[in-house]
Amino acid sequence: MPRSVLGALVLSTAIKCSPPDGCSLLLRVNASLTLHDSLQGLEVCSTSLDTQETQCQTVQVPRASHQQAGQQLQVHFDCFKVGVAQTLYVTLRTVPHFCGVQLGQQYHTEDCREEDVGKNVPDCFAQKLSYWVDRSRKVILVQVPESGGPDYYVRLCLKRFICEDAGAPVRVMGNRVSRRVSLPYSQELSCLCLEVWSATPDAVRIQTCPFKNDTESLWDAIRYHPGSQALSWEPACPMRGRVSLCWQPGPGAHCLELKHSGRPARSRVQYPLVDTQPQLCLKFSTSLGFQVRCPFKQPRFPAWKMAVQPAPAPGRLRVAFFSSGPARFQVRLCHQGKTWPPACRRLLQATPVPAASVGQPPYPLRPGLFTHHTGPQTGP
Repeated sequence: MPRSVLGALVLSTAIKCSPPDGCSLLLRVNASLTLHDSLQGLEVCSTSLDTQETQCQTVQVPRASHQQAGQQLQVHFDCFKVGVAQTLYVTLRTVPHFCGVQLGQQYHTEDCREEDVGKNVPDCFAQKLSYWVDRSRKVILVQVPESGGPDYYVRLCLKRFICEDAGAPVRVMGNRVSRRVSLPYSQELSCLCLEVWSATPDAVRIQTCPFKNDTESLWDAIRYHPGSQALSWEPACPMRGRVSLCWQPGPGAHCLELKHSGRPARSRVQYPLVDTQPQLCLKFSTSLGFQVRCPFKQPRFPAWKMAVQPAPAPGRLRVAFFSSGPARFQVRLCHQGKTWPPACRRLLQATPVPAASVGQPPYPLRPGLFTHHTGPQTGP
């Protein structure tokens, strides 16, 4: 059979409204062909490239007589039910099938920006939702519009490669008087989004992200592990940038980046064997600027504690160190002056002592002690 038997494949979209279910989109398929004595019918199939769902129809074509062969015929198929903003691939073949005799066409159905679709198709009503954020209660209140149509699903999700569940979906019944739902959240993240869709197959999902401009909480995800002395940070949302260690000499001073400490901020960053110096900070650099966080200025990182008291012997200091795990301490007695670094005496080792011989700190730590003479300095 010649390929020219199939002349054209014409696709278009229509809207069908059936109260009280509302309106839906339909795909109209028209074809033209040339009559042939071996042709018995036509088959058209529509496949959604989003879901791989396929719908097919077959129509019979009267067998052409010798006199009718070569005449043109227009064929109108029944409409296919389709969704908003779908990508379809439509194929037209002969019955029986002949190798190479077919037509194919990709087609995009209208989305909610098209005026008639946006006004009449329930899938698009989710765009009209309104919401309020109650930061004191940490909930998002969602008002779904009245449509008289299908039910809706509402959920919170974290927008990464896909939008991952951040809570169970809530179904809003179409016949309910109250269409307000309350969705609790634990943290205000820039990738925390509200997703709404109608309870129909292949419904369009509408997303809005209430905290998309709130990035402060991303920089606070810093953890310190006293046992391994590892300082780590892991972004809760996808981001592009750079993180590095820096040294801040004083309040408000510029944080000096430490060499070879820069890391991409795409995933978890960890620095091993970090001392808990209050001046040691993390610097985050993005296209919006930079942020500095100095975690060891806060009391929530008690890796070790030092207490200084006068010793029983005149002219001496008694210093006690407390750590949450086995540790070794080296100490110098220094005189702070105008020059840097300060002048320091020789290195001293702290001597471990039993816990019962010193005062107990407010948390279980291991003690170590040393004493040092505080008289005039006689050498380095």
